[in-house]
Amino acid sequence: MTDPLTQVIALLRPSAVFSKGISGAGPWAVRYSVFGQPSFCVVLQGSCLLAVDGEAAITLEAGDFVLLPATPGFTMSGFAPAKAVSMDPRTNPAATGELRHGNRGGPPDVRLLGGYFVFDSPDAELLVSLLPALVHVRGVERLSVLVRLLSEESKERRSGRELVLTRLVEVLLIEALRAAPGDSAPPGLLRGLADARLARALRHVHGDPARPWTVADLARKSALSRSAFFERFTRALGLSPMEYLVAWRMAIAKGLLRRQEFGLAEVAERVGYGSASAFSTAFSRYVGQSPGQYARHPPAGPG
Repeated sequence: MTDPLTQVIALLRPSAVFSKGISGAGPWAVRYSVFGQPSFCVVLQGSCLLAVDGEAAITLEAGDFVLLPATPGFTMSGFAPAKAVSMDPRTNPAATGELRHGNRGGPPDVRLLGGYFVFDSPDAELLVSLLPALVHVRGVERLSVLVRLLSEESKERRSGRELVLTRLVEVLLIEALRAAPGDSAPPGLLRGLADARLARALRHVHGDPARPWTVADLARKSALSRSAFFERFTRALGLSPMEYLVAWRMAIAKGLLRRQEFGLAEVAERVGYGSASAFSTAFSRYVGQSPGQYARHPPAGPG
């Protein structure tokens, strides 16, 4: 059956990586304003504090990996009190070499490799809403290796660079999300997939979105009563089963319309509508413009 996590990552279309080394020593603190794009870092040595807006502050240690799918404002600091230096990730120049915070001389207290990329999908807001705001994974060496490979590739200008970066980011995202503890995640896809019974329903929806699914059908796939399934799904995903199904169908439809390889009737059939007119009505209501208008003038990705 189709893996929902892989499908979501593919539809997000991650690309365009920037990365750099970061270190801090003595009293230091930096305050980054809201960025909106996905960012990541891996701690190479030492430790520091990370306080992401809306989340509990955490201590980062060597080997830790952090992913922020829609980077909000955050503060990173050492453990000694220090006034935070404001930084805007959109306007600060991309300095070469390692970015140093705090004391300039001597060995650093912490060294990190951090960076960001972009999601080229205009559906990024919907898809990112299915992911945790903060992913913190400890001691997964594969993630550290992937970040190093990303960093090396992003600094080189070798042939095939863009394709390699895109594939590395896709693998990084999948590795990070499947290593994250889904049962304690906020409502969204990870939490749904962490529930073995809901995961069955999700895989069926993603594997055959055109099927005329009902709540009762999906409840049977999950071996739950209709009411128990509806409540459990809505609590875990933050959307009702039918809301999730429609959102997923429309995300697929948008991708098909952007490619302009299929007629309206075929797009309608692929996402579970019996006719082009029924699909057009549903799409227009959901998106705010007709499929034809969307295909001619698809919105640009957020990057």
